Amino acid sequence: MARLNDDAQWIILMGFIVSFSIFFLALVLNQSTVVGQTTAEGVIEFPKNDIRDLSDAITSNITGPNEAVVLEDFRRIALNRKNAVVNYSITPADDYTIVKVHYNNGVTIYEENWTSLYY
Repeated sequence: MARLNDDAQWIILMGFIVSFSIFFLALVLNQSTVVGQTTAEGVIEFPKNDIRDLSDAITSNITGPNEAVVLEDFRRIALNRKNAVVNYSITPADDYTIVKVHYNNGVTIYEENWTSLYY
């Protein structure tokens, strides 16, 4: 650039600035679409039907002395079919029952606690 006059140097410098700004804007726009895509995929991948089925099965099928067997069956079925780790605990109190449910499929971790007046 030593042989160019001042006007030509200014034009070349402005060309570099414009090209770097366009590159920076393209990079920012590319990252914003990636963030929006992964956020939308996270909402789609939430296994609400699996969790709903699990809660329904816990509330309707657990009765009395076979609780440990049912818990082990739930763990095995969820791990084999859905690749999810499922655990729940039922704690009877005075006139109510506390149920804690844990669901983890590697993408989603879900914890639920509820209190039931009837067991």
